[in-house]
Amino acid sequence: MLQKIRIVLGTIFFVCITAMFLDFTGTAHRWLSWMAKLQFLPAVLGLNILAILIVLALTLLSGRIYCSVICPAGVYQDLVSKIASKKKKNRFSFSKENRILRFSVLGVFVVLLLVGLNGIAILIAPYSAYGRMVQNLLQPIYIGVNNLLARAAEHYESYAFYEVDVWIRSLPVFIVAVVTFIAFTVLAWRGGRTWCNNVCPVGTVLGYVSKFSLFKIRIDDSKCVNCKMCEKNCKSSCIDIKTHTIDHSRCVSCMTCLTKCKKDAIHFSIASKANTTADQPDTTLRAMLTTGAVLAASSVAKAQEKQFDGGLAIIEDKKVPARDIPVKPAGSHSLRSFTNSCTGCQLCVAACPNGVLRPSTNLSTFMQPEMGFERGYCRPECTRCGEVCPAGAINPITREQKTSIRAGHAVWIRQNCVPVTDSVACGNCARHCPSGAIMMVPLEDNPGLKIPTIDTERCIGCGACEHLCPSRPLSAIYVEGNLVHGEM
Repeated sequence: MLQKIRIVLGTIFFVCITAMFLDFTGTAHRWLSWMAKLQFLPAVLGLNILAILIVLALTLLSGRIYCSVICPAGVYQDLVSKIASKKKKNRFSFSKENRILRFSVLGVFVVLLLVGLNGIAILIAPYSAYGRMVQNLLQPIYIGVNNLLARAAEHYESYAFYEVDVWIRSLPVFIVAVVTFIAFTVLAWRGGRTWCNNVCPVGTVLGYVSKFSLFKIRIDDSKCVNCKMCEKNCKSSCIDIKTHTIDHSRCVSCMTCLTKCKKDAIHFSIASKANTTADQPDTTLRAMLTTGAVLAASSVAKAQEKQFDGGLAIIEDKKVPARDIPVKPAGSHSLRSFTNSCTGCQLCVAACPNGVLRPSTNLSTFMQPEMGFERGYCRPECTRCGEVCPAGAINPITREQKTSIRAGHAVWIRQNCVPVTDSVACGNCARHCPSGAIMMVPLEDNPGLKIPTIDTERCIGCGACEHLCPSRPLSAIYVEGNLVHGEM
């Protein structure tokens, strides 16, 4: 029964979180965003105290149940491992914990966060890794099916579906997603929870905490006949039937061993002193993790201080301008706070209805979202990214607040502007500016033509001017980000 409950809950979380990364309408996010906020690393970086306490309380109560129910990457590994086990049964055996590897990876992960290289650190963060896989590999297929349904529905004069562009937002991040998918799948196929128990920093931290859990899997020596069925089916390879012991730092409380034991020798119950003595962490690990926690907390605290043509001409694609400061979404407050809180999970990228957010390819902010306006602009009425962000990197804001937040400012490039280069009237940027920050003034040497002038105090950095500028390949007006977002 415990295993069935765990499978049902894990399936619900897995399906719902996957749906959030696939959904481009905002419906799933509206109802299910709390599941994303329960993910451990986003909660830590976003200082979501309630979510952190819930995860730690669950771990102290029943071990690493988080890893087998709430974490989508963990459930995905279980799914792959289960399929592999159908081809080869009883395929696991006990292996000793590689403590040096686990804590070395955790140490490097913490150091990368401390020095601000979040983009590199999140390569191995479980929730972010799963989000990358779904958003880059599965969402295009989902949208493709949606587009087929939209075309079929349109044939029957129904508009229950609408077409959405399918495009690769960042080739480097797409490649990372492919490599991550292969690594997760191969490791789970061959060794079950290899990634979780050797690489994943969240698994290492929760594994340490789980040594103090109230309920644990335990083996009754008097009933055990050493058949090894529990050991051979433990995907965490943490059951040593020779000594009748379980490494609870790697056990994810999947309850598979309970169902495999035919002698009722394995139980999930309150741990006795005899069962917990072997699990007490040594003082070295205690000191190491305590120091890491203090450093991480101080780091987070410091971070908080801180296309269309009406004729038949072929339109050349726009090039992305070289911005000195990337544009971050309204609600992120500042570039520093955003960079230090974002886990690069791609949920906001998947949820953006205007194609504005895409992963960064910059080394220091790798895979963290930034704004680009080649395919659309950030509409003042849209607040989707802040609604779905689980880490607090983008805070929820109202539509009224968004229209007054200065996330960036427009910059005019004279030598690219159509009235200057082609001596024809334009004014596209001023006509479409939602905040009225752009006015047209007479050109000095040709008063019959007008050029834009920008009031940076009114500009909100939405990118409408850059997106709709007819100049090719570079816009005559583009948006630079603001280091700190101000308000009008």
